[in-house]
Amino acid sequence: MKRTLKMLKIILICFAALVLLILAVWVIISPGKIRTYSEPNSLSEKFVMDINGAPNGFFINSRDISNPVLLFVSSGPGTDDYVFTDKYKDMQLENDFTVVYWDYRGMGIAYDKNIDTDQITLENLLNDTQKVTEYLKERFGQDKIYIMGFSGGTHIALRAAAEHPEDYHALINMAQTVTDSYENDTLMYSFMKDVFESRGDKTSLEKLENAVEHVENGNVVCKNWYDYVYLLHEAGGGTIMNKTEFEGITLPILTCRCYTISEKLAYVKGMKMYRRTPLSNELDGFDYRLSIPSLEIPVYFISGEMDYNCPRELAEEYCDIIEAPDKGFYLIPDSAHSPLWENPSETCEVLRQIKEKTLNG
Repeated sequence: MKRTLKMLKIILICFAALVLLILAVWVIISPGKIRTYSEPNSLSEKFVMDINGAPNGFFINSRDISNPVLLFVSSGPGTDDYVFTDKYKDMQLENDFTVVYWDYRGMGIAYDKNIDTDQITLENLLNDTQKVTEYLKERFGQDKIYIMGFSGGTHIALRAAAEHPEDYHALINMAQTVTDSYENDTLMYSFMKDVFESRGDKTSLEKLENAVEHVENGNVVCKNWYDYVYLLHEAGGGTIMNKTEFEGITLPILTCRCYTISEKLAYVKGMKMYRRTPLSNELDGFDYRLSIPSLEIPVYFISGEMDYNCPRELAEEYCDIIEAPDKGFYLIPDSAHSPLWENPSETCEVLRQIKEKTLNG
């Protein structure tokens, strides 16, 4: 009996030591610092400021602040994307732009547990976008800037470009959201079914069938979006190509250096909070092919060839439909939902070409 208790005590001590070691390592790799540069005209900033009465967060990276400003509208909505810039070091968009990663009200480093979630509406976020744009134009002395939405952030960027085209050289949206209709769900379903069948993965096929409702003409509607996206990651077409949800999303958050531990915890709380805001309901039932069929400025869509979170076929179709002074659809190989970080060389080259042909437009 005494020997058993002694062994149990040793096991508990070892377990406690392991937990402390993990926490110590987590503290060391979580200094809250962002990438910096040696160039005299460079800029690296991380800060929170008040925009229209609410906290907003900013990460700014630039090797030369005389470069054009690119406002990067975070995904989700409610998910900060600087963690990917932190993780994927080969992505050097700041060589050609002053890149402003924006955590809009109450999310990311701007998380505030006391924020009035009823104020997180589409109207308020669009008003914030205009105020942020005005701030950046004045601060960097530029008459116009670029706006780039990613995934859920394309809702905000697209609508902002439609409402205030005078503020922007061009709209550049990556992983454009087009519609939340059955078309989106059906394209995802077909992709996942093909992948799971090719693997002989009967378990995932069963989960897939349980996740959808079959409707007319061979189409499907997913029953729970988050379960559906989890399966999409298992199929390889999620946030990062051929990486699970844990590998593609959770690990970058846990291991990034750009957040302190408290900021990482707040990051997750902010993501969950955004699911309970009026914004979530306001973005239901959209179809931009009908509601925004034209823009007054050039518009460019970037998709990963394996992106079925925001199916690339729909983004390409929208590009064909939309009327604009100039437009283009760019399909990036060897990438899924996040081509800017998965294949940075090709994606940054696309952005460089867009800058060269639109800067003086």
